[in-house]
Amino acid sequence: MAAPVPLRPDFDAEALRALAKGSRDPDQTRRLLALSAIYAGGARSEAAALGGVGLQTVRDWVLAFNTDGPDGLIGGKAPGARPRLNADLRAALKTLVEKGPMPAAHGVVRWRLADLAQILFEDHGVSVSEQTLSRVLRAMGYRKLSARPRHHAQEPGAIPAFKKPSPLAWQRSRRLSAASR
Repeated sequence: MAAPVPLRPDFDAEALRALAKGSRDPDQTRRLLALSAIYAGGARSEAAALGGVGLQTVRDWVLAFNTDGPDGLIGGKAPGARPRLNADLRAALKTLVEKGPMPAAHGVVRWRLADLAQILFEDHGVSVSEQTLSRVLRAMGYRKLSARPRHHAQEPGAIPAFKKPSPLAWQRSRRLSAASR
């Protein structure tokens, strides 16, 4: 069995407990208290039980603490996958959307997400889902707009003829008689 990684000598159990007391991050507090148990002479398995983790995790905490001190025990957010559309591809997408489709070249009269995703795949070799493309376009300030449907044979003056005009001056309804109630 390998020897445990020693803790840095510039801290002790009391100092770690004081740091844990003043910490606002609950994960950092738990990690500091587990390491203070090691400083106090406890076994690493006791520190693992105190922290609610395994021995390998305690070892990782010790390495992080030795490298960065108490700040190394603050849980950070994982970076996640790198975006498929970098700045160059977003600029290409923006020019594509702003220019609009050419019916002769693209075969469509308005862009759909499926069309944009296919063009990005054909031109740049990047496969992007429609959901991701929608989120990217929305972040770039674009919104889905659709025109109100209109029948192709509708007469231009037909709608105003069917609209019911509002009265110019509002009137009070007449009182109902007792017999009609």
